[in-house]
Amino acid sequence: MSDPKPYTPPKVWKWESENGGQFASTNRPIAGPTHDKELPIGDHKFQLYSLATPNGVKATVMFEELLDAGHDAEYDAWLIKIGDGDQFGSGFVDVNPNSKIPALMDRSGDTPVRVFESGSILLHLAEKFDAFQTAPEHRAEMLSWLFWQMGSAPYLGGGFGHFYKYAPEKWQYPIDRFAMESKRQLDVLDRHLAENEWMAGGVYTIADIAIWGWYGQLVLDRIYDGAAEFLDAASYKHVVEWAERIAARPAVIRGRMVNRTWGDEDMQLPERHSVADFAGLATGQQVAAE
Repeated sequence: MSDPKPYTPPKVWKWESENGGQFASTNRPIAGPTHDKELPIGDHKFQLYSLATPNGVKATVMFEELLDAGHDAEYDAWLIKIGDGDQFGSGFVDVNPNSKIPALMDRSGDTPVRVFESGSILLHLAEKFDAFQTAPEHRAEMLSWLFWQMGSAPYLGGGFGHFYKYAPEKWQYPIDRFAMESKRQLDVLDRHLAENEWMAGGVYTIADIAIWGWYGQLVLDRIYDGAAEFLDAASYKHVVEWAERIAARPAVIRGRMVNRTWGDEDMQLPERHSVADFAGLATGQQVAAE
């Protein structure tokens, strides 16, 4: 399809209609709830409300990694169907006023604590359990890469991913613009990983978990069908090798399944309330053996 006609912005923009695309019905220029709906609460001290998007996967991988490391981090993971607008229910908005997944209620103390934004959830859990962090002298490096991901991924997701996969029409200018930026970001990672096994301090940390959710899954062709080939992801060999090592971790395999409702059926676990829920899925034999 041809590029759009030149557009002259009005002096004051007004929201007059949906802008098209797969998620148009959930996009609006105002915050707050659209309907009353309380969130369910399970038996565990951590209540996660999410979906297995690249942001959601960060939280579930972190929980599964904590459990594999022997921490008391059992959690309930409740499915939030963003296509249905669950994130605009009053209960969800109380946990995350920004209406984005993932959102967490930490009920481990005397007073429940809400934690929203995926990077904040990773940092909250890492500090709570003193896990998946670097030595103090490398903490600034870890946080720098963690926040690099938070600042960079919108160009990959809301930029490249939207115009490459979800926009109602394919327009060359935005695809070229955000493909260029996505490849620049991959080059940043590839140059760093050429000299470092992990993102910070020589150990696997929340920085790796955060970045893998987006860029690891991208180079492994798990998001935006065909994007890995389009962006020549194989040429970023250090990123690919790093992504494959993380993808093979048992906790990551399980974490990708949680709150997932698409793809192979043996990789879907819409809700997770105990390790037994994985039985019969792709990790069923492994879980049974453990």
